[in-house]
Order: sequence, then C-alpha cells, then structure tokens
Amino acid sequence: MTGPRPSAPSAAAVKSAPRWSRRRGVVGAFAAFAVLGFVVAYIGPTGLALAQASVDEESQVSLYASSLEDVQSRAGDGAAADPEPAALDRGNYTVYVKPKPTPTVQASTPTSSRGWRPPFVTPDPGTAQAIAYDMVLARGWGDDQFACLVALWQKESGWRVNAYNASSGAYGIPQALPGSKMATAGADWETNPATQITWGLGYIGGRYGTPCGAWDHSQRTGWY
Repeated sequence: MTGPRPSAPSAAAVKSAPRWSRRRGVVGAFAAFAVLGFVVAYIGPTGLALAQASVDEESQVSLYASSLEDVQSRAGDGAAADPEPAALDRGNYTVYVKPKPTPTVQASTPTSSRGWRPPFVTPDPGTAQAIAYDMVLARGWGDDQFACLVALWQKESGWRVNAYNASSGAYGIPQALPGSKMATAGADWETNPATQITWGLGYIGGRYGTPCGAWDHSQRTGWY
C-alpha cells in the first residue's frame, strides 16, 4: 500500500539551511580553538614543571635507592670477607733490655771553710809588727798565725797606734771599741803599741782562739 508522499521543502527553507549550518560550524571551531588555547596557556608551563619535577624525583629516589643498595651489599660483602686476625707467635723472638750503666760516684773533695790566708813576712826590727811577732811566739802560735794577725790589723788600722774610726769610735792598732777598753792592759793605751798589742792578742785568743780564726771571721763578715 502506498502512503501519502511527503511534501517537498519550500525554496526559501532550502536556501537558508546551508547558511545556518556553516555559521554553527565556524562558531564551534572557534570556541574549540579558544578553549584549547586557554588550556595550553594555563596548564602548559605548570604541567611541564610538575612533570619535570616528577621525573627528577623519580630519578633521585631511584639513584638514592640504588646507591643505598650498593652500599649495603658492599658492607655485607666486606663484613663477611674480613679475615680473622692471625695469632702472633712470639716463640722465635727474644727481648733484650740493655742494662743501664752504673753511675760512678766520685768522691767530692771537702772544701775548706777558711778563705785566703796571708803569707808570713819577717817584720822590720823595732816596729809594732816586730813587737807583735815576739808576743805571738810567746803565746805558742806559729808564723802562720802571725801572718794572719798582720793581715787582720793591716785591714783594721794599718798598724797605726792612733788610728781612729769616727763612725764607730774604735781606736788603736786592734781597733778596740771603745778604745778605753785597752786601759786594762796599761794606762798608756793611747800611745804605746805594746799595750795595745797585748790587749788585742788577749781579745783574739778569748773570742776566736787564734789570729787566723779572727782573720777567717773577718773575711766572712767584714769585722772581727
């Protein structure tokens, strides 16, 4: 059975249809390109940076893991391969200790406590020293003691009967302090050398024992 036959489109409809379709296509294509450009402008640099960072992170993690694995495997291999320390055999060695030399003790020479002693010189006759020499021998002292007496009183007074020390008040050949002490030996103690020498030898014998004892003390201290 044959149905009714569709009517043909009018001339105006046919003429306007292609124009509408072409315009929609152009607008759609433009919109698509605009969206694509926006996406590329917005996502492009950021996405590229993120992708690059992801790739770098993966390579770093892989490199670290690879290095760690390599170190661990080497450490394990080294620990397993360490040889045991060999035992030292000392049976073939002899230790020799050189003995220290025994120090030689040298006997020290005892140092005399006395200093320089003057030599003996024969006194001129008639002088104060000649009087003193006779008195020294009379006391049992020798020439060495007389030499000490000469040096001692030469230092003190120069063997002058009237030698006077203004600072201390000492007087005479033996420099008695004060000079009046010599009055026990004679009233002429101020002018007589024999009186002064007699007192002086008594003082020396009672305090120092001998003229050399008085001389040594004078050398150490500067006085007797």
